[in-house]
Amino acid sequence: MGVAIFSPAKINLYLAVTGRRADGYHELVSVAAPLDFGDEVRAGSGEGGPSFAKATEGRAGSQFSLECDRSGLPVDESNLVLKAARAFAAATGWDRPVAFRLTKRIPLGAGLGGGSSNAVAALRALNRLAGGPLAEARLAELAAALGSDCALFVAGAAVVMRGRGERIEALPGAAGRRLAGQRVLLFMPSFAISTAWAYGRMAARGSDYVPAAAAEARLGAWLAGGVPAGELLFNNMEAAAFEKFVALPVLLARLRRDHGLVAGMSGSGSACFALLPAEASAGPVTACIREAWGPAAFVQEARIV
Repeated sequence: MGVAIFSPAKINLYLAVTGRRADGYHELVSVAAPLDFGDEVRAGSGEGGPSFAKATEGRAGSQFSLECDRSGLPVDESNLVLKAARAFAAATGWDRPVAFRLTKRIPLGAGLGGGSSNAVAALRALNRLAGGPLAEARLAELAAALGSDCALFVAGAAVVMRGRGERIEALPGAAGRRLAGQRVLLFMPSFAISTAWAYGRMAARGSDYVPAAAAEARLGAWLAGGVPAGELLFNNMEAAAFEKFVALPVLLARLRRDHGLVAGMSGSGSACFALLPAEASAGPVTACIREAWGPAAFVQEARIV
């Protein structure tokens, strides 16, 4: 018996980091939206057939195992898929061996939430294998304990994130409809940005934080205004990233100037995105990106779900 779960990427359309907490985490106000592009997490019982036998045998004596088609991705106990599996077992008493197989399409170190999304997909896969013992609210609690971005992937739609990202709230209906179906072009250079580095650099600079009241006011104005998705875009993590990785702001400025696009960085980067008009061809924009960043650049069209 096995199941396959889609594991979407996300973008932060709005990200206002408001300060650093005493525990080292940062407080934020964000609007994040999952996309119709992402990874796939497959899970199968260790006794369930030859398609999962290799992964099970690869970690003899372990209840959970993981293999991935992307070389260089750790598949040991540090991977969020296995951390999610252990959390599920602790919460439910699940004691059967399960082998996970991760098909990776989301780039690493991109700010697109790949690891967090994989963790939630693993929770959903196990919950399905187990016959659904956990309700959505309990899955959200487990997800929030795994990582700051995890809870948003339980919702399956655009949400407002607060705290360190673990507190989520559904967008009002009208606001959600302004985002749903929006075409997005994702693009990432050949280098990644460490999330820990990005937040550390932001703390060292000290001048990039947005007061919480101002962050909420800016978000509230968009929610109430009925204006398009492009009017929402904001990310105060860009300043720290752009200071070191100049290729990012140079290309974004070119896309705005030459193609009239609304574009920005997602999360802590290095992936960026541009909002595409409904009927516009992505071809000229893709050509511009590859001219600037070379053929190794990652480029992918998607839609907000």
